Amino acid sequence: MYTVASFFAGVGGIDLGFEKTGHCKTIYANEIDEYAAETYEKNFPIKVDGRDIREVGSQDIPYADIVVGGFPCQSFSIAGLNQGFDDDKGRGKLFFELVRLLKDKKPQAALFENVKNLASHDNGATIAVILNELSRLGYYAGYRIFNASEYGNVPQNRERIYIVAFLHKENFEKFCWPKPIPLKTRLTDVIDFHNRIGEAYYYRKEKFKGDVYEQLQLAMLDEDIDNPGIYQWRRRYIRKNKNGLIPTLTANQGGGGHNVCIVKTYYGIRKMTPRECFNAQGFPSSFMLPAQSDSRLYKQAGNSVCVPVIKRIADCIVKALKQ
Repeated sequence: MYTVASFFAGVGGIDLGFEKTGHCKTIYANEIDEYAAETYEKNFPIKVDGRDIREVGSQDIPYADIVVGGFPCQSFSIAGLNQGFDDDKGRGKLFFELVRLLKDKKPQAALFENVKNLASHDNGATIAVILNELSRLGYYAGYRIFNASEYGNVPQNRERIYIVAFLHKENFEKFCWPKPIPLKTRLTDVIDFHNRIGEAYYYRKEKFKGDVYEQLQLAMLDEDIDNPGIYQWRRRYIRKNKNGLIPTLTANQGGGGHNVCIVKTYYGIRKMTPRECFNAQGFPSSFMLPAQSDSRLYKQAGNSVCVPVIKRIADCIVKALKQ
C-alpha cells in the first residue's frame, strides 16, 4: 500500500482518486478552508491540518510515498487576473511551498493539478519554471492536459493540466499516461430532469426584474426534456451548449453570473444543485455533503477535481512504481 500526503486537499477529490486504485491510502491532508476541511473529514478518517501551508514544517508531516496537490489556480487562470507567480495575493508562489516540502521529504512520486492555462501562461515560462524546479530536486517530470469528458467519462467540459514527477528515472520511464476513453455517462445520470426538487433552485418570473425570465423561456422554448441539453448563462444572453456537455464548473456555480449552467426540467428551468455539481466531477453518490450553505458546497465542487481522471492517472503512477 502506497501512502499519500495531500496538500491544498479541498474536499479530497485527488485523495479519493488515489484511494480508488486500491493501492493508496492518504495519511496526511492539509487544507486551510475550514468548510472544505469539514467535508473532507466527513468522508475520510483523517483530521485535516488546517494551517496555512507556509506555516507547515516538513517535520510536521509524516513521510509519504506520494505527494499530491491542486495548488491555487486563480493566478494562472484566464478567468482571473492571470498574474502568475506575481499574484498580489501570494497565491502564485504557493507552488514553491510544495517544492520546499518535496526537497525535505523526497517522496517517490508526486501529482499536481491546475488550470489548463498554466501550460501557456507567460508564453510557457511558468510551466518551464515548475519543471525546472522539480528537476533541480532530482525529479523526472512531465505533464498533459486532459478534458474530463475525454479521459474521465463524465459529461463536463473541463480541461486541466496534470503534472507527474518521479524521484527515480526508471519509474518515470515506465510511466504511461492514460488514453482517451468513450463518454458513456449521460447528462441524465448526473442531473435529475424528471423529479421536483427544492423550490430555491428554480428560476421563476417573480424572482427577476425586467424580461430576464422571458428570455430564459424563449431561449429554451424548443428544448426536448426527454433528450435534454445544457445551457449557459453568459451574463447578457443564454446559449445552448452544442457539445452537450456541462460547462466547466466554477466556484460560483450556484450564484448566477457568467457561464453558470442551467437546465430545463419537467418542473421548470433551474440551476444545478450542489449534489449534481459533485456528480459532474465524478464523485460517487456515497460521498457525503455536510449541512453547509449551498454557496460553500458549490465553491467546493467547483474548486475540486474530476475524480475519475485522477483515478486513471493514479493507476498509471502505481503501475510505474510497482515496476
